[in-house]
Amino acid sequence: MLRFDVFGIRMSVLRQDDEWLLFRDADCGVRARVYEVVIPPQLTEAELRRYLDDVFHERASLRHPSVRRL
Repeated sequence: MLRFDVFGIRMSVLRQDDEWLLFRDADCGVRARVYEVVIPPQLTEAELRRYLDDVFHERASLRHPSVRRL
């Protein structure tokens, strides 16, 4: 499980059966699957941060200017 701060939103990415699954993580430990975003299966772990930045860039703000790995 890879965890990211996506412009202030905690998200996690899980590799399962040759595909990437994206989740939004709540403060209470609950995860909700994000079905609207499909991560290309050929992406490597190293490419995920950049991909999430490209998909969610409209959420960028002065307080949260980028995606970072947690």
